[in-house]
Amino acid sequence: MKLTLHKHSTFIKKEAKRLGFDFCGISKSEFLSEEAPRLEKWLKDNKHGQMKYMENYFDKRLNPNLLVDNAKSVISLLYNYFPEQTQNPSAPKLSKYAYGDDYHEVIKHKLNEFLVSLKKEIGNISGRAFVDSAPVMDKVWAAKSGLGWIGKNSNLINKEKGSFFFIAELIIDVELEYDGPIKDYCGTCTKCIDACPTDAIVAPYIVDGSKCISYLTIELKENIPSEFKNNMNNWVFGCDVCQDVCPWNRFSKPHQESQFMNTSGLLNYTEAEWNEITEETFNLIFKNSAIKRTKYKGLKRNLSFLKKN
Repeated sequence: MKLTLHKHSTFIKKEAKRLGFDFCGISKSEFLSEEAPRLEKWLKDNKHGQMKYMENYFDKRLNPNLLVDNAKSVISLLYNYFPEQTQNPSAPKLSKYAYGDDYHEVIKHKLNEFLVSLKKEIGNISGRAFVDSAPVMDKVWAAKSGLGWIGKNSNLINKEKGSFFFIAELIIDVELEYDGPIKDYCGTCTKCIDACPTDAIVAPYIVDGSKCISYLTIELKENIPSEFKNNMNNWVFGCDVCQDVCPWNRFSKPHQESQFMNTSGLLNYTEAEWNEITEETFNLIFKNSAIKRTKYKGLKRNLSFLKKN
């Protein structure tokens, strides 16, 4: 039995590497008892703002067995998106994860291939793939499997390569060898808390989502509250401040994923070109991009909000 667990677990980690994932960890599928009261309090304190979907499927977020029958293992995967490319420094800023194609599509394709490989290797298994699109607490599972620790900015931080990663999971009904968590290496550092332009990190490890620039520019569908007028740091889609200042990101290495490269010339746009984007241009440039999530109306709202009075 132990030999079989080792064989399957070794295969999974080799296959993850073959598919381009930087790190792979495995944890036992179980109810997240420590997270339950934290999530409940975070929601009760309305730290999720208008992200009402966070209130849905509370039990599923905490129990993988409600997502996959008889779930035994959670395979956590990290995929690097730190870019070598940079934006025109005078232009409205995009979060680095949005430079190329929509990561949901890129990684979901890899996960589906992963599942096919597992079924060929192991046999008749049942499982599901997840990449930021279902009620899965991905950072918690990644931390449980030793891929890093959850930092004071609430991002998963990997000791070797920082935090510019997409997190994905395969939840399967097969027992495997399980990895364990590592310690928290944030220490006394508070750079992320000190640097947040909107004071969204209200305490170490607690982010008020309703104040976060990523929330304000993407999730919020109404007008951005005037209290944030001079605190957006020129971000038009998402925000990387708490990651950019994190000392662990000095170890970040540029990704090698061609689909995350920007090929539209968007990164060279000037402020004037951004403000002149038409709906037709938006639909053309962002048809395969995560930026389409904010829609043309949302992008124009964000651009307008960034303009000086």
